[in-house]
Amino acid sequence: MELAIRAQNATARLPAPCKNWRIGSVAVIGHPGIYLGSATHDHRQNPAAWAFAAIYDHGRSGETDTWPWSASQDSDWRVGLMPQKRTFEENLALAKARGQRTPALEQVGTAKPLDVQLPLWAEVCRGVPNSVLRSALFGVVRRGPRSFQQRVQKASVEGVKIIHTGPQLDQADLDVWEQALQLARTGGLGCRIQFTASQFLKSIGRGNGKSQHEWLKGAFARLASSVVEIKDAHRAYFGPILHHGGRDDETGRYVIEMNPKIIELYGLDGWSSVEFGQRMALKKRPLAQWLHGYYSSHAKPFPVKVETLHRLCGSQNASFKGFKQDLKSALEKLQEVTNWRWKINDSDLVHLSKVPTASQSRYLLKCGRQIK
Repeated sequence: MELAIRAQNATARLPAPCKNWRIGSVAVIGHPGIYLGSATHDHRQNPAAWAFAAIYDHGRSGETDTWPWSASQDSDWRVGLMPQKRTFEENLALAKARGQRTPALEQVGTAKPLDVQLPLWAEVCRGVPNSVLRSALFGVVRRGPRSFQQRVQKASVEGVKIIHTGPQLDQADLDVWEQALQLARTGGLGCRIQFTASQFLKSIGRGNGKSQHEWLKGAFARLASSVVEIKDAHRAYFGPILHHGGRDDETGRYVIEMNPKIIELYGLDGWSSVEFGQRMALKKRPLAQWLHGYYSSHAKPFPVKVETLHRLCGSQNASFKGFKQDLKSALEKLQEVTNWRWKINDSDLVHLSKVPTASQSRYLLKCGRQIK
């Protein structure tokens, strides 16, 4: 859920010592509520806090500082734009300063948020859980209004169960999620990921116009408001697809977090590398993109019925004959981009052959399956 906090008449509601604060345009993703700027004469505990646009005017014409200040700047003003939860170390120091007994505090201290390391896939690829690639969670959805789904079980392969609550998600939303995972891959799940809208749009092959910025806002809102329950064999995850985030509408900067528990969907063999350049070459062809992800998750694809692919991809084409024509067109485009070979036999079985990746080749050797 998005909320834009406007500055109009905000200073009238601030305490007297804080009248020289003014609030810029701020948006919070996934956290509804109004947050007013405030200042207390206290040393800043966390200069790297969320970069929302609260600006303190020192009273010198034309000179302003943007909160949060860099660590190199020396200021004893603390900003309370958004309630901050103290860390265990800060609680411990505060208790000692007050002369309180600390053993109980030490025993119940909350662990620091986990920064969980994702598998280190190649830079040109995106690492995606197989359960996502082999289901209709990010489906083949027509352009236009999205339906809101309340605990809808999405079509998936045998052994995978996905229940989704939230707006329908499409392949463009998957582009955004994959790129967010790519950014979290180096910093770790659970860390704050910072970027500008322009940088992010460029990384997923989109333009930098106003409509694209508005589309990105909507994509992050859809991901933040989507809650999933995913079970893949012994692996299970339930929670939001995107943990939460915020943005500064004046600078275009975003800060997002990915839930560390998503790591449960990966494991040693629960994910696949998707070549992102190939995926970008299939832009505006959602069925071809879905097929690319689905077949990327298989080292040696086995024949699949047309009606099975129809169900798994979440196509909204109700006509079997019409979907079959769409499928043939998508497979032709897929072959053009990847050089994967395919055919549909008289029994409506889709056969596809591809060269497995290095890791998939090792998996096939381990399983004793022949590599052609």
